[in-house]
Order: sequence, then structure tokens, then C-alpha cells
Amino acid sequence: MDTREGLSLADTWVTLVWNDPVNLMSYVSYVFESYFGYSQQKAKTLMLQVHHEGRAVVSSGGREKVEVDVQAMHEFGLWATMQRSGE
Repeated sequence: MDTREGLSLADTWVTLVWNDPVNLMSYVSYVFESYFGYSQQKAKTLMLQVHHEGRAVVSSGGREKVEVDVQAMHEFGLWATMQRSGE
């Protein structure tokens, strides 16, 4: 059970941000800091994961929350999808 949100693992979804040829690394870090409230270091770590590995999990939670996060990433111009945690 995920005690932070009272969700079982089967009910947990993740937001994936994918590498793209358009957005600057500094902009991706800015989005992670401004939208998710991540520290500069955490935002940079996630941005580098996107850059080097092609994607990174940037948030998790219930389906509705993750849908909102994916839509927000799209509004910032980032490529993002969602999937069940553990898939």
C-alpha cells in the first residue's frame, strides 16, 4: 500500500516524460521545478535521465492526478505519457 496516497500498487500510475529534439535541457529542468516544485538538483537529475535514457518517471499517484500532470507537461510542450506503475 502506498501510504502517501492510500493507493495500492495496482492503482498507482506514473507520468513519463520522453526525450525530444525540440526542448532545451534547461527548459525541461525549469518545467520540473516550476510545475512539480522539485529542487534544482532533483529537476536536473530527472532532466539528465530524460536526456540520457530517453525517459524519466516524473510523478506518480492516482490515475486522475497523473492525467492532470501529463496534460500539464503537454501544455509546457513536453512529450509525456502515463502508464500503470510497474509496467
